[in-house]
Parts: sequence; structure tokens; C-alpha cells
Amino acid sequence: MPFDYKSVKTFDKQKLQNLFLSVEWSSGHFPDKLVVAMENSGAVFSAWDGDRLVGLINALDDGAMTAYIHYLLVDPAYQGKGVGRELVRLISERFKDYLRIVLMAYDKEVAFYEKCGYKVGEGRKAMYITSLWT
Repeated sequence: MPFDYKSVKTFDKQKLQNLFLSVEWSSGHFPDKLVVAMENSGAVFSAWDGDRLVGLINALDDGAMTAYIHYLLVDPAYQGKGVGRELVRLISERFKDYLRIVLMAYDKEVAFYEKCGYKVGEGRKAMYITSLWT
């Protein structure tokens, strides 16, 4: 199944909300904030099946040295079809000249990111302050 991959930062809030809620992420309950977050991201790549948003990755960056992959999500109906791997490839290519690309992976996602070339940082812990529940 061929997908269209786009580098855009402007999204319909309902499409964003549908995608985020499809993976049960609490940020999907804040579609207006998601629209602003995408517009202010350093880079966003999305995957489309016709007019349906089925995957998205975004990164925040400092313009030269470090990029932080913030979101990677693929609608469960499209998981296992290479969408996530292609989105990671696109964002990694975009920031290939940076000195560091960082992401935070939950335990169940580590193997996927390792297959994409990322490594677990030894002796490091993710830290955050959040109002989100997932």
C-alpha cells in the first residue's frame, strides 16, 4: 500500500486529534494546542492514505547542533506497514548534519528505534514536568 509522505506544518485540527486519539495519547484532547505545536516545530513529516492522516513525526531543534524528536505516532490500523520506519528515516535525514538527534522512547518502543539506528543512552534518565496522563 503506497502512502504519501509530506513535509508540512499546517494541519486540520480534527485530523490531528483523530490520529493522536487513535494511539490513546492524552495530547489528542488538546487539538488547538497540537496545531500550534506542529506550526512551531523545526520539522514535521506526515504520512497520508488519501486524505487520512495516518502517521506523524516532529522534531524541535536549535538550528545547528541538536534536534529532539518529540512525536512519532502511527494509527494502529497502519502499524507494521513501514510507516513509522519511513517517518524516522525522513526526520533523521533532515537532521543528518546535526551533532545529536535525541528522542525519548518508552520501554516497548526501544527495539523499534534500535532497528532505526538509535542507541539507548547509558546512565541517562528522561525527566519532565507534565500535565498529560499518557
